[in-house]
Amino acid sequence: MRDNTTVSSQSAPPSPKRRHWIVLAVIVVIVLILPVSNLFIAPASDTVLADLARQHPDFGDAAAILQSHCLDCHGKTSRKPLYGWLPVARGLIERDAATASRYFNVDAELTTSNGTTFAMPALAKIEYVLEQQTMPPTRYVAMHWNRGFDLGERETVHDWIRNTRQAHYQVDGVRWEFETDALQPLPRTIDLDQEKVALGDALFHDVRLSKDSTLSCASCHALDKGGTDQERVSTGVGDAKGPINSPTVYNAVFNFRQFWDGRAADLQEQAGGPVTNPIEMGASWVGVVQRLSADDAFLTRFHAVYPEGLSQETITDAIAEFEKSLVTTHNRFDAYLYGDDTALSADELAGLALFRENACANCHNGSNLGGQSFERMGRRADYFADRGQTAEVDFGRFNQTKVERDRFSFKVPTLRNVELTFPYFHDGTRQTLEQAVSDMAKYQGYRNFSAKETAQVVAFLKTLTGEQRDGRVF
Repeated sequence: MRDNTTVSSQSAPPSPKRRHWIVLAVIVVIVLILPVSNLFIAPASDTVLADLARQHPDFGDAAAILQSHCLDCHGKTSRKPLYGWLPVARGLIERDAATASRYFNVDAELTTSNGTTFAMPALAKIEYVLEQQTMPPTRYVAMHWNRGFDLGERETVHDWIRNTRQAHYQVDGVRWEFETDALQPLPRTIDLDQEKVALGDALFHDVRLSKDSTLSCASCHALDKGGTDQERVSTGVGDAKGPINSPTVYNAVFNFRQFWDGRAADLQEQAGGPVTNPIEMGASWVGVVQRLSADDAFLTRFHAVYPEGLSQETITDAIAEFEKSLVTTHNRFDAYLYGDDTALSADELAGLALFRENACANCHNGSNLGGQSFERMGRRADYFADRGQTAEVDFGRFNQTKVERDRFSFKVPTLRNVELTFPYFHDGTRQTLEQAVSDMAKYQGYRNFSAKETAQVVAFLKTLTGEQRDGRVF
């Protein structure tokens, strides 16, 4: 018997060529949907930039631009992309944000410590990436089509930077080309109480501030050695060795905080620290006041300046006033900034150009060419892994804040008189300026220097040395 049942035919499978086009179409859709989805994610509105724009109306336009283009990686308040939950994407995003925060963290670095204006290093960092067009990175823009800077946005941010510098950082008399530059000369004058300066000078050199009357402030901050002791670490009472290199006292008045870890807010607070430190001067303030009070001539002189008498507060106030006077205004780089075209040689000018191009001025800026921010030692490469073994002192600012972001961060040292302040770095491990410059390029900059480039940068840095007169820099 014939089976009349009709067998339904199945659809033929797609040809290989058709499968190829289907797969390609799916890939295109996936690739496009990721950047397209980011167009619909508005930047967060509850950010530090939004708050600052409300406090500083002139910052409004620049704040909106920076908020749109920078906060995804450089701030803690951001809107993550729709695909941010995917394992691979999440890992890339977290890695990029961690790297970005080592170079610049908007929440922590944008304003000065008192919040009154915008910090000079932050302005320098933003200006650098705008001029070099290194931010946002190409990979980031490929996935975030609305995050690239256009010409108008760059100019708006540049105008804000220039206006901020002119209002808060410009030094009187600077040549017009440098009026709004990241690098400024030291001011030619500073208001001082000369009677306090003279008294502070005597106290700065007085060994009675130490427990055994063997050390003075000048023991670790010798004025004929660039304001340091030119030792890897300083030696305290009883030949005790300190854990860290002694920073220069010259131009310290222009630092935003004192000590490598910034634990002192100003020169007066700094002056009080070593006196009672057991491995520095090892004294007590009661003992210091008693020893000084036994000197009738000194006591009479002191009461003429401070009628309230001897105390920790008045002693450190006088020392701080003297340290404010240690400003090294006579140097060739400042002469150049003030208008002397003959002050720098061709090699020195080439070194200055390299200094700017390799982002050295991002941290070493302002009148003091440093001293205005905390920066991680080893942003580009791991300094401590290469050096081997770390101690508590290497944690830097972290020891004061206990914030993980601050681990291995230190106050940027001034470069004024840097050829005299060897050995270099907080650990005093680099003996020559050439070594220090080469390693800074390696661990902090954007590229390494050749031997010739290193020599040119060193030549420029030596123009920052002030004149030596009677053992002092003026």
